[in-house]
Amino acid sequence: MTSSLPRRYKWELLMLLCAAFFFHQGDRAIFGVVLSAIRTDLHLTDSQLGLVGTVLFLTLALMMPLAGYLGDRMKKNRVITCSLLFWSSATLFTGCAQGIVGLVLLRSVATAGGEAFYAPAAYSLMAKFHQRTRALALSMHQGALYLGVMTSGFLGGWIAQQWGWRSAFYLFGGCGILLGLVFIVRLKDAPSETTSPLELLQTLGVIFRVPTAIMLTVGLTAIVFVNNAFMVWGPEFLREKKDLSLALAGGYSMFWHHLPALIGISIGGPLSDRWVLKRLTARLELQAVAMVLGVPSILLMALAPNLTVACTGLAAFGLFRGLYESNTHAALFDVIPPHRRGSAVAITVMIAFLAGSTSPWLLGRCRECFGNAHGLSYGFAGLSVAYLIGAVAVATARAAFFHRDRLPEASIA
Repeated sequence: MTSSLPRRYKWELLMLLCAAFFFHQGDRAIFGVVLSAIRTDLHLTDSQLGLVGTVLFLTLALMMPLAGYLGDRMKKNRVITCSLLFWSSATLFTGCAQGIVGLVLLRSVATAGGEAFYAPAAYSLMAKFHQRTRALALSMHQGALYLGVMTSGFLGGWIAQQWGWRSAFYLFGGCGILLGLVFIVRLKDAPSETTSPLELLQTLGVIFRVPTAIMLTVGLTAIVFVNNAFMVWGPEFLREKKDLSLALAGGYSMFWHHLPALIGISIGGPLSDRWVLKRLTARLELQAVAMVLGVPSILLMALAPNLTVACTGLAAFGLFRGLYESNTHAALFDVIPPHRRGSAVAITVMIAFLAGSTSPWLLGRCRECFGNAHGLSYGFAGLSVAYLIGAVAVATARAAFFHRDRLPEASIA
């Protein structure tokens, strides 16, 4: 499949995609980090700020079917490169927004429209180059997400304090454009299987005919629902616990959550690759346990009486999130044939983000209803229910469906 390229290229590919995902998530996280500065400068309400996040995630969801279809039918390196250049340009121009309409169009619609095309093509391409090292590669790629968010937390907040919130968007967007120019030269594709024009509909049918895939979609939806709310409101939540600067609020919220998540994913990926050789259900078992342990972690974070306890809960929440996400796509690919994986990622992400798009707005409304002192605390506590539902779904897949649904790699390669 990839014999025309040097064997070591799979690691260069992984590093390139990690760099892209760094900006993919760093660009997305900036908004939450500089949210209070945007509110003051543009005179927006909490509901309006939540709406920006909700429209972003909703747009991302709605674009996913087309993104998956193109990711399976077009050259993946071209899809990924165009996506990177488009969302980076939208991020850069977000710094020019003058009101809620500009924020929604640039931050939500344009940025999400570009970001949507990245994941289906990127995950499918990594799966082709990495078979025996699949969970390791996907975990390293997910780790780039955490690094991007942590960096944007401290750096974005510091830049906003020094030169204003617009400068943070200019910097991250400009760097992404430069990386896109590197991709034009260095990002290669692997030969892809021939797919029919009905591929997207066929994949949708596969997703809903495979019970394990349905249950994994429920689990991903729970993760995304909580993550989306945290991405937008995390820094403001810590500002409720203690009056912090933009840099510290953004930095603490992203660092204390995503560093443990990076540790979790670094542990979960290699371990599951090893365990699955002896125990086929190992990926699902790790995910179910991680979500169960995530429930009290979220509650501890949300209801903490002070900043120290909140950061402790935040770190535990991040660790268990990382353990789950180390197998998000590896587990799905165990029950989906290779030529439909790009579309399968698109469909599952679409469903997850359709539901998850509501959480930023809901937390904004919660803050308006219960006040600045406790609104976000009550909102995040309620989100723990999503993790419990996700844990039940993944455990059900492991107990009832996976052994029947699993497709051995040798029989589908």
